[in-house]
Amino acid sequence: MAVIRDPAKLEGRRSTIYPAEFAKGFDGRCKRALGNAGGLTQFGVNLTMLDPGAVSALRHWHAREDEFIYVLDGEVVLVTDEGEETLGPGMAAAFPAGEAIGHMLANRSSAPATYLEVGSRSAEEEIAYPDLDLKLTRRDGKNVFTRKSGEPVE
Repeated sequence: MAVIRDPAKLEGRRSTIYPAEFAKGFDGRCKRALGNAGGLTQFGVNLTMLDPGAVSALRHWHAREDEFIYVLDGEVVLVTDEGEETLGPGMAAAFPAGEAIGHMLANRSSAPATYLEVGSRSAEEEIAYPDLDLKLTRRDGKNVFTRKSGEPVE
């Protein structure tokens, strides 16, 4: 068991795993890995903060992993294939594995926004990025980015 008394004091990560040509613009996002700090291995929990103008991720969907977000404070815009919707404190969104609806969050307000991000962890996964010529494949816990044609992305 682990008690995380002050999650905001955990070291935050502003980097991304995206290849260099897709990695710009994520310095306004800060993730604190609560699940890792608590020793969780089956699912991840991040306390994520978006500065004004920041986005959560490239618009994507997961083949094998469920994803869930719960807004704590501020305001984010959920951007999906179905359109856009503003989410505020107490609102949540769920993204079931295999549901091919690309999604991301954007902070278009003038104040920071904070949300919990919860997702399953699978040793094998495929993530599609419908707006880009990009795909992620994970096998045995190793991520490989390719073009949709299968050509590697450096």
